[in-house]
Amino acid sequence: MAQKDAKGGRNIRVIAKNRSARHEYFIDETFEAGLVLTGTEVRSLRERACQITDAFCLIRGREAWLHGVHIHPYSHGTVWNVDPDRKRKLLLHKSQIDYLDSKLRAKGVALVPLELFFDEHNRVKLTIGLGRGKKLYDKRDDMARRDTDREIQRALKERNR
Repeated sequence: MAQKDAKGGRNIRVIAKNRSARHEYFIDETFEAGLVLTGTEVRSLRERACQITDAFCLIRGREAWLHGVHIHPYSHGTVWNVDPDRKRKLLLHKSQIDYLDSKLRAKGVALVPLELFFDEHNRVKLTIGLGRGKKLYDKRDDMARRDTDREIQRALKERNR
């Protein structure tokens, strides 16, 4: 399932998406980060998808960490399989980590994983977003806007038949 990336028209293969992230947060900025994984974890990601819906990112000691991602154990991994729920280090530049750390000190700001994918060189990458939490009325506005857009598209489709 290769698809073109929105940024530069690159070929990427999406492993997992966090659909609830855009519902829960206003995403201000996005960053692309690498992940420190073992060989059996990469093989497992090639076999089947992982779960990133409850995942979050933290910055501790000038390092970025990914918590709450569940990568299923590799089917032929035997003793080489690691803990599927362990925390994983994110690979970012020091300047990016310092920038994110300064932004995260504000109230209501979180670092949310959005998408896990294989890039054009078959490396596992993670798109993270700097997001502000939505209030309940913001979520209702988004759902109402989505419903009206769907009705408009349906009416245009009927008209063009």
